[in-house]
Amino acid sequence: MMNKITLIPNIKVGHSTQDKENTGCTVILCGEGAVAGVDIRGSAPGTRETELLRPGF
Repeated sequence: MMNKITLIPNIKVGHSTQDKENTGCTVILCGEGAVAGVDIRGSAPGTRETELLRPGF
């Protein structure tokens, strides 16, 4: 059983953290394309262009 996403062929992961601002971002790149999805949490999330993931858009 694989327990790391980077063990999947053509998957690359990058991450950056700003400790002073208590924030960060993780990016997952799929070399051969993928079906996209989003999970938005928090009391005041800031999102941009997530509507583009809506089916039929």
